[in-house]
Amino acid sequence: MNQAMLWGVGTSSYGRFPDQRVESLAWTAVAEAVQDAGIRPDAIDAIIVGSVFGPPGVATRIQRGLGIPSVPMWTVENACASGTAAYHEAVEAVRHGRFTCVLVLGVDQMSTLFSGAIVPEATDPEGAASLPLPGLYALQAQRYVGEFGVTPEQLATIAVKNKTNGMDNPRAQLRDTVPTVQEVLDSRMIAEPLTFLQCCPTSDGAGAAIVGGDRGNRNDLRIEASAMVSGALWDQRSEDVWGFASVARAAEKAFAQADRTPQEIDVLEVHDAFTIGEIITLEALGIAPRGKGAELAPSGHTTRGGAQPVNPSGGLLSRGHPLGATGMAQLAEIAWQLRGQAGPRQVARHRVGLVETMGGGAAGMDGNACVVTILSTQS
Repeated sequence: MNQAMLWGVGTSSYGRFPDQRVESLAWTAVAEAVQDAGIRPDAIDAIIVGSVFGPPGVATRIQRGLGIPSVPMWTVENACASGTAAYHEAVEAVRHGRFTCVLVLGVDQMSTLFSGAIVPEATDPEGAASLPLPGLYALQAQRYVGEFGVTPEQLATIAVKNKTNGMDNPRAQLRDTVPTVQEVLDSRMIAEPLTFLQCCPTSDGAGAAIVGGDRGNRNDLRIEASAMVSGALWDQRSEDVWGFASVARAAEKAFAQADRTPQEIDVLEVHDAFTIGEIITLEALGIAPRGKGAELAPSGHTTRGGAQPVNPSGGLLSRGHPLGATGMAQLAEIAWQLRGQAGPRQVARHRVGLVETMGGGAAGMDGNACVVTILSTQS
């Protein structure tokens, strides 16, 4: 097996850009990633694109504009984990020697399709019951409130933490003001107990990465682990809340590959589409015991100056959530953090980083897919 390395990353800005072509968002991210990797475009021998709502042929149109003809190119769709699922395939391709330099791209333009929550699939029970994802996450939160005593203030603190971090991210969508805990709680109720400021915005954007082998470049990051799992059957008889088990399965695989424990991770980017999502994810990753994840943000453990900062980019709650691009945005932030290039967002300890992206939506499953990857510096 070859050692897979992260050579370069790039992103667009994140926001609502309905008048901008989806291809141009992608080209911006790819240009930065290629420059960051220090390669010529003709060094790329495969392209893998993650997108959920991209129009048919979007990857081919992007490839045409990049001027990288003929190389193998395919598209991955795994809900919110589409970008990191594409990245996982690139890592495996390099490890097994199929390709030597792979361009990974995640892109979606949501503003032209949805004005609010994503409309659930009508053929699923959730769709028939008009239960979009905010409602599903709200059910998670209600169970945690009832079972573990999670308070509204603990949920709101996560929104305040991540929106504070987002103020220092020039590419984030929401950078107007940092709300107080009370302002988060007083914002419009979306799905009890989740208020408007506890939900990620509808976003457009792109993220890109160059994955290759070990070329002896000290700026490259070692990909210690990349694990992807698909969803398992889930219903009211399942012990865990929706989504928990898929994250836990991917995390177990990733920590085993890297031969690390959760306590060795310095900085994390996790899927916080809603505040309760960060709590459940950190428990599934093993950062906190079951029922104790809500204590991390109020205690300062996951703040930018804490022992294990979580979502220093601002997370989905602040940066935005263009589904296919989200995982690549997370990867870019961890790369910048590990290299010490995150500017005012930079965390103190930054040798080992973790990205977790979970996509869900298919009824009767505990998620469509989840990817957990662990990266480290070479120092």
